Amino acid sequence: MRDAAERIGTASESPRLDAEVLLAHVTGKARSHFLAWPERAIPPEQESEFADLVERRCEGEPIAYITGRREFWSREFLVTPDVLIPRPETELLVEVALEKAPPDRPSRILDLGTGSGAIAITLAMGRPLAQITAVDSSPAALAVAQSNAERLGARNVRFLLSDWYEALDPGEKFDLIVSNPPYIAENDPHLAEGDVRFEPCSALKSGKDGLDDLDRIAGAASRHAHRGTWLMLEHGFDQALAVCETLSAAGFTSTFSRFDLQGHHRVTGGQWC
Repeated sequence: MRDAAERIGTASESPRLDAEVLLAHVTGKARSHFLAWPERAIPPEQESEFADLVERRCEGEPIAYITGRREFWSREFLVTPDVLIPRPETELLVEVALEKAPPDRPSRILDLGTGSGAIAITLAMGRPLAQITAVDSSPAALAVAQSNAERLGARNVRFLLSDWYEALDPGEKFDLIVSNPPYIAENDPHLAEGDVRFEPCSALKSGKDGLDDLDRIAGAASRHAHRGTWLMLEHGFDQALAVCETLSAAGFTSTFSRFDLQGHHRVTGGQWC
């Protein structure tokens, strides 16, 4: 474990945690097992597999892609390189959406760019009376999302192959529209760093200022909104003002922004009147 952590330290800010997660994945044991019985050896075949996974992590591959799993909202989601890795800051979008979605009556919710399905499935399980529509333009991503819905028992979600609103029925309206779209500028140097190097570019980049998809979503939302519909968007730490202006220009009122745990504006929303 010490040796693995030292090696991983060249590629990660949490090498000990990464080593523990990888060893737990290989052995099927909880991380606490290694603390309780540090003297126990593991079988040679597991040691070999662990060494291979450590090497992959040393090369920068994200833990979530190595193990094929990532926790989100206290649930374990399957992830592959076809989908964006669910991140803690996106839980804020779910939190705000749950505040707007009534728990005691049916509602219709649209999740644009569902990826692994983390947002849609979490909303579906938190609001069992709601009917969730989750769309994505990637067939591979939809397959991952559908698998997660089946594993977690989210039965009130339908999945649709669509470029944002394109495949929706023209008259289809929703009470709540949410999205964590691509919002990184295409020349942002962070795209060449860390985990994002391994994630699908289509889920990250959005034009020269990162606002192309946010603008598209807000600009066309009125076609699928009725009076009172909320639109809520996750965005970059410095994009709140631009997103608020875009929502206002598109006809949304009561705009607001919410801070994430790092103190950055991360979610902005508005209501269609």
